[in-house]
Amino acid sequence: MKLTLTKSISKVTNIVFLAEDITGLKDLISPERYAYFKKSWDSTPLQYVKSISGFLFVINTNKANLDDCRKHGFTILDFVKNEKNLHVSGDDEAKTLALLEGLLLSNYQFLKYFKAAKEKKNKLQEIKIHGAVTKNALNELEELVASVFWARDMVNEPVSYMNATQLSKEIVAKGKASDYNVTVLEKKKIESLKMGGLLAVNQGSEQPPTFTIIEYKPKNAKNKKPIVLVGKGVVYDTGGLSLKPTPHSMDLMKSDMGGAAAMAATIDALAKNQIPVYVIGLIPATDNRPGKTAYAPGDVVRMFDGTTVEVLNTDAEGRMILADALAYSNKYKPELVIDAATLTGAAVRALGTRTSISMGNAKDSYFRKLYESGLKTHDRVFRFPFWEEWKEDLKSDIADMKNLGGANAGMITAGKFLEHFVKYPYIHIDIAGPAFLEAQDSYNGKGATGAGVRLLYDFLKNL
Repeated sequence: MKLTLTKSISKVTNIVFLAEDITGLKDLISPERYAYFKKSWDSTPLQYVKSISGFLFVINTNKANLDDCRKHGFTILDFVKNEKNLHVSGDDEAKTLALLEGLLLSNYQFLKYFKAAKEKKNKLQEIKIHGAVTKNALNELEELVASVFWARDMVNEPVSYMNATQLSKEIVAKGKASDYNVTVLEKKKIESLKMGGLLAVNQGSEQPPTFTIIEYKPKNAKNKKPIVLVGKGVVYDTGGLSLKPTPHSMDLMKSDMGGAAAMAATIDALAKNQIPVYVIGLIPATDNRPGKTAYAPGDVVRMFDGTTVEVLNTDAEGRMILADALAYSNKYKPELVIDAATLTGAAVRALGTRTSISMGNAKDSYFRKLYESGLKTHDRVFRFPFWEEWKEDLKSDIADMKNLGGANAGMITAGKFLEHFVKYPYIHIDIAGPAFLEAQDSYNGKGATGAGVRLLYDFLKNL
């Protein structure tokens, strides 16, 4: 869908007006429609009429915050998705952009595997904008949403297509298109680096693992030390020998690389919009299968940094591959390390599907800014405690640590396990709840949501 600026909205159809005061519409619509909208102005934030000439929507922005405007975009799209054009007029740039963001995000469709994809595709081709919005702001929004769509596409793809090798190819292609560096380490190199966690999880698979390194370093970057983004890339998770039950658990596990998709797409959005921040991305990727040589409960694995880990559950595999990547991040002497992962069912049970969980040892100011970005984008995140006592649950009788904590606070013991491997300020984000939805949730859609992309883009842009 294309966004363009227009100088006039006279004699057009399918219009959305955003206004703080109904009197601002008096000269823009007929007296009859003005009287109609005025009647319910204070009680109905979004109103519409449909005539032979098209739809007319009116939004009272005095009664709508930014996310209300995004949700209004979702509602409006359902009416106009088979129209060719839509016109938007608003004097509040932030709320107009939020409406457009909701419209764009709601227009996402994953139709690749439908025989009748052409017939199912939404017909809306262009939105013309009149008012306070600048061309630069529109371009930035379009590029950000395109990156969210890329994240959604990667997660929605089945593992029959999106294996670890294909994931790395996708990132390489984006790097070439958006002018940032991507290096892919293949299995032999991973073996030479002795990334024991990634190799152990991959043992049961017939597909090789990959370790993808992304570097976006603009000349005008404001940080000399990089911020490292690490994404869990388990392209499919059976649980390994600790096999998941099914249905309704393994069925959704193509989504277990949501963290990898989020981090790659965040860097892609930063690069396309030329945000002056130096960022490194690390994406360890593999599937987790119960093959003939699969790693087993009771095994002891030596990790990239030399730490030995007693494996108590092969379904706690995400932390195994992330640990190697987090230890690898130390070589960059980063300002901050952030990982994102669909890591624990405990996170979903704690906060449901509308909020991610954060924790870590970074400065409070980082967490405050991350929380504020979550509120602004509505890609929300809530900080959990991270006290040292939870390390006790990870003590092993035969190794340096074990890969599973106790029965309680599983999302925190997983975070404490990961913290062990990072020597620099660290934030862990568990996106297990919002990354993949089984039911439609407004502009977040159904299926992959791209959770984390808009959150981290805003956080890093304003850091």
